[in-house]
Order: sequence, then structure tokens, then C-alpha cells
Amino acid sequence: MDREKRRMWSETLVNIQETQGRGRGVVSYQPLRGGDVVVRDSPLLLYSAFPLSRSSITSTPTSTSVYCDNCYRKIHSAVICCPTCSHHKFCSPNCVSASSNTPWVCQALSRLHDCSSLVVHQPLERQVQARFLIAAYNLFLVSPSNFQILLSLQGQGGGGDDEDAQFLHSLISSLCPPTGGVPFSLELTSALLAKDKLNAFGLMEPFDINDGKRSVRAYGIYPKAALFNHDCLPNACRFDYVDTQDTDLIIRMIHDVPQGREICLSYFPVNYDYSTRQKRLREDYGFICDCDRCKVEANWSDQEHDDADDDENENEAMEEDSEEAMADEKDDAPSDNDSDFPHAYFFLRYMCDGTNCWGTLAPLAQSNVNITLLECNVCGKIKRDEVGHS
Repeated sequence: MDREKRRMWSETLVNIQETQGRGRGVVSYQPLRGGDVVVRDSPLLLYSAFPLSRSSITSTPTSTSVYCDNCYRKIHSAVICCPTCSHHKFCSPNCVSASSNTPWVCQALSRLHDCSSLVVHQPLERQVQARFLIAAYNLFLVSPSNFQILLSLQGQGGGGDDEDAQFLHSLISSLCPPTGGVPFSLELTSALLAKDKLNAFGLMEPFDINDGKRSVRAYGIYPKAALFNHDCLPNACRFDYVDTQDTDLIIRMIHDVPQGREICLSYFPVNYDYSTRQKRLREDYGFICDCDRCKVEANWSDQEHDDADDDENENEAMEEDSEEAMADEKDDAPSDNDSDFPHAYFFLRYMCDGTNCWGTLAPLAQSNVNITLLECNVCGKIKRDEVGHS
């Protein structure tokens, strides 16, 4: 591990180590308790998740709110426009002065907005990727050291053979290629897009209890949080307090773990079923999960598949055997018994029961030893748990 990464973690409760079969991972170097905050992380860069031109795009998010392009809180008062361009919106003079945008960013976004034919015909994902590339190359201009941290994150890119990178690199080149010594190249653009795909965290809009739908207001690259591996039964989860504090991410322990245990997040809501989880991980992150939960649920999936095949090929000669097999499988189906459903306790205690929520609960750091208060990382609900620490 390089010196910069060691410095990032030297004063925390965790460290970066190579883990068997999983590459690098975040590991506890002392026993941790539920509620412990193991990481507080500030973004290297942030970029809006909304379309470049809402009026011309059909697949827009549900939100009609306007968010500040610095703090990403909803703007309730008068919108302050960027003094250099009309495309950045701010909630206060402080956010205007705190913005790290350079004149090149404003120029590139202005030209991107002006190219209406490019905006209208590109899907939202490519528009957001274009915003990311502008923010990433701008990072080199404002903080070369942070740009190197960005390059150190997971993701290699496809080089000159990456079609998305080719299109987006040509797009940025045609608009306003970055200057000031920026190492602007197709290979670097491809590598940066890979960093975005594998490491970006979404900052969500406020939770709506009526339908549970939440649009992403912005994406951010968080250098420490990006180093946590995935587990479908995580022992930590992340919180953000954009609307009340700042854009930092908080990684908090869900339950107690011993020294030397890997600390993992779930990359999506924990209520997803086995096939949905595997599809999402394969397509978005390029790996198949074989965590303890997946090993158990894979057997359930195989049984369901076998049942379907038996139904299609069923005939009178095999009817008696099929009924016997189904009876055996029923005995093996998931139940509340820990041996059949070892993660039932997790869902009972650590999944939020709020309407349309499906968030994950983690203890508040200052909870009493006998009365634990659990906070949901989606709706913010506080649950009283008198069992105490697990």
C-alpha cells in the first residue's frame, strides 16, 4: 500500500489489507462496537445527477427541485447564478465563493448546453458521465494531489477500444479541451470513466414516504469509502447528512465485530433478492458475490429452478417421484430456524420497517449500554432497541 493511502487511514479504527480472494479491503485493527464511526469521508469531487437540459429530455428524474451546485442542498430562497456562466446555481454567496469551479468548467458546460442536438439525443447516463469528466479534469487544475488519489482507485478502463470513452472524449475535445497542463488523452478519459463506474456514491434526494422513490441529486467520489468491499449482509452502512450538515459520508458499524474482521458495505438495499443482487453486481461492478448469504440463497434459487424444470417435464410415470421430491424440498425451504435462514436475525433487527423504506439500521454512537437507539440510513427513523449491543 502506498504512503498516501497509509496516511489516509493512520488515525482511524480500520486499516487497508489484502483479503483472501477479494483484493484489498478495509479491516478492523481493534474490536469495534455497533455504532462506532469508522470513517468520515469528504468527496474528491461532486457532480450533478440531473439532465443537462430538463425540458428536452424525457427520462428525467421525478424531482423538480433546484439544488445548490456546491452544497447540494435544496435551494429554498432566491437562486444565485454563477458569475461566470448561467448553468451553476448556488444557494448563498458562501457557496459561490466555496465552489472549486474554474473558468474552464463554466466554459465547457456552457458549450455542452449550447450543443442542443448532442444533449437531446444522449441518454441521461452519458450526460452525467460528461459532467463527471469535466469535474475530474477540473480536479487536476485545482488539486493535482487529489487527482492522483482519484487515479489510485479501482478501475482501469478499456483504453482506445472503449466506445463510450471514445464518444465522450471526442465530445469534450469538440467543446473545450482542458488546458493548463492537463494530461488530456483518450486512455486517461477511459480510465477516469472506470473510476466513476466503480467508485461513485449517490447523494439521494429526501425520502418520500408516499412512494419510497428517491432520485439521485448528485454523485461523488469518496476516496476512503470507495475502498470498502461489498457484502450482501454488511456489518457497516453509510450515512449522509447533506440537508443538515455537509456532503461528507459517514461509515458506521451496524453491529460488533472482532479485531481483524473485514468491514463491508452493501452496494444497494439489503432487501434485494439473490438473482437481482447477482445481476446488479455482475453488470455494474464486474464480479459475482459468494458471501455467506449468497451461498445460502443460491441453494434456494437452484431448488426453484429445479422445480420449474420438473413441472415442464412432468408426466404420469414420474408423478409419484415428483411429489416425493417436492415434499423433500419443502423440508429444506427457508424457515425462521437459524440453520435454514442464518440472516433472519439481521433483517429482523437491522432492516427498517418504515413504509416503503427498506433502509438499514445502525446504532447511534452514544447509545446507552442497555437501550440502543438505531438510526435508518434512508428515512432517518430512530428505532428503540432494548436488547442493547449484539
